[in-house]
Amino acid sequence: MGAVAAHGEDGKVSQQGADHQLKDLDAGALFVLKSKGSWLHCGYHLTTSIVAPPLLSLPFAFTFLGWAAGVAFLLIGALVTFYSYNLLSLVLEHHAQKGNRQLRFRDMANQILGPKWGKYFVGPIQFMVCYGAVVACTLLGGQCMKTIYLMSKPDGPMKLYEFIIIFGCLMLILAQIPSFHSLRNINLVSLVLTLAYSACATGGSIHIGTSFKEPKDYSLHGDTQDRLFGIFNAIAIIATSYGNGIIPEIQATVAPPVKGKMFKGLCICYTVLSLTFFSVAISGYWAFGNHSEPLVISNFLADGQTLVPKWFVLMVNIFIILQLSAVAVVYLQPTNEVLENTFSDPKRKEFSARNVIPRAVSRSMSVIIATTIAAMLPFFGDINSLIGAFGFIPLDFILPVVFFNLTFKPSKRSIVFWLNVTIAVVFSAVGVIAAVAAVRQIGLDAKTYRLFANV
Repeated sequence: MGAVAAHGEDGKVSQQGADHQLKDLDAGALFVLKSKGSWLHCGYHLTTSIVAPPLLSLPFAFTFLGWAAGVAFLLIGALVTFYSYNLLSLVLEHHAQKGNRQLRFRDMANQILGPKWGKYFVGPIQFMVCYGAVVACTLLGGQCMKTIYLMSKPDGPMKLYEFIIIFGCLMLILAQIPSFHSLRNINLVSLVLTLAYSACATGGSIHIGTSFKEPKDYSLHGDTQDRLFGIFNAIAIIATSYGNGIIPEIQATVAPPVKGKMFKGLCICYTVLSLTFFSVAISGYWAFGNHSEPLVISNFLADGQTLVPKWFVLMVNIFIILQLSAVAVVYLQPTNEVLENTFSDPKRKEFSARNVIPRAVSRSMSVIIATTIAAMLPFFGDINSLIGAFGFIPLDFILPVVFFNLTFKPSKRSIVFWLNVTIAVVFSAVGVIAAVAAVRQIGLDAKTYRLFANV
């Protein structure tokens, strides 16, 4: 069962009631989505899932938008996602107080929209987004390792897929961490790493921008069609940067009573987000203008030479690799929950041989498949833009406001109702156009695609 009987508003339940709840839980909820965390832990999980290395692509997004539109879309993304994540949290709290706590996104869709929506729309989209994030993290981790390698051996023989396999081996170990709640300390370290490499990216950009007096070009290039598709590509990049897709699963890790805890966690997350997103985007675009690379730290290297000290580039890449491993294991949790629900027995102990062996095998296979995809498709960044358009925009921008209006039924004369309708309509249109733009980009880049390419 996805929903469990909730604690009362005062958070007190009898031991008999608690035991009854545990009996009602399936293996995925019982072993992976343990409700033991505090609002601080919630903040760590949220920060790791949102404030991740995709933020280093924000200066690149600005190249399609320019200064005014770039800052405006970045601010709109922050406001809308903070608002929509809070709405989603309020819906979850409402169901918990009514005695039907929802632990997963698809459970919410089942109850609010109907079972077919959870089974055929929300569930598959969430899986695609989360597993796509794992593949993307594995690919980027391999690319960062290769960057470090080439700094020491510029003509070294090792290929990109070999570094992706090395990162996959690290993921094989981390994937065995039993539950989402068990990641709380790792995600605290991840938060610190995010601040560290964002500060390095900002500082490095400012240093290069002030040291090298080359003229900076901030103009928008291309004809009207190219500019239009560029704008929607940039929106997809920004949406992916703000994307989460696992708000219900994160709230499921919070110990009851849940009221107000998610809001505190979001405040931690968006404090870190404000410090990192805006500083990296603005400093990177200021320093490199239209020459901003898809990852701004790539601008620290030019013609095989580093524009900042080598140790600095090495340090930044190590920070990114370590945080990528935390981000990947967070986005593995929905997959782990499904695997646990499929192969484990909730009536047996969590660490019994009956549950440990299928858990280790299934999680290892999940990581091996993700690593293989990353190694085969090193152009996965283009595909991820498509996943962002099809996945993150519906899950994080559209469904929260729809769920809120259907659950609380605000008056059609109220500002909240029409604000939510406006967000749903606008971002539905944006999602469709961004998906078209992503497909177009895949078509343009297809001639360069090659399996196991050493890019």
